Amino acid sequence: MGQGMMGLIKGVWWIFLVKGILGILFGLMALFMPGVAMASLVMAFGAYAFVDGASTLWAAIKNRKADGQWWLLALEGLLGLVIGWMALSSPGTVSLAFLMFYAIWAIFGGVLRILTALRLRKEIEGEWFMIAGGVISVLFGGFLLTQPVAGLVSIMWMIGAFALIVGISLVMLAMKARGFAKKVTAA
Repeated sequence: MGQGMMGLIKGVWWIFLVKGILGILFGLMALFMPGVAMASLVMAFGAYAFVDGASTLWAAIKNRKADGQWWLLALEGLLGLVIGWMALSSPGTVSLAFLMFYAIWAIFGGVLRILTALRLRKEIEGEWFMIAGGVISVLFGGFLLTQPVAGLVSIMWMIGAFALIVGISLVMLAMKARGFAKKVTAA
């Protein structure tokens, strides 16, 4: 390993530690306070969409003389501003709307999978796998539509478990990198 890589490891091990600790904290928040975590994610998305919309609108207006289709970019920017504002002003509504769209997609996708499998049952073997997947998709979508809060909590638990696992692995990596950096410095 070259001197450059050793210097890099010695200098940045703490970044992995900070990222890991933040991941663990967010993971715990998502597991034990899923509503707060969901609102935080939606608000972060809202801030991103708002800034992205503003910058896109600015770019469209700035280049309107050079681009005859500048208004398309301006519409995209306005959409970002509206979606960002909605997410920032009403994160619960946006979370619920996302869940409803996902539920509807799961139901219609499942129904289409079932119909496709039935249509192809004379041409393929094992079509029941596709039917089973479609039925599960329809049931899952129906569950989300009838129990939206439970659906949001479940999603946040999955995200929380993921963030916790990644956070722990980053902290472990930081400790290994720190030990390696100490060993390299002592040598």
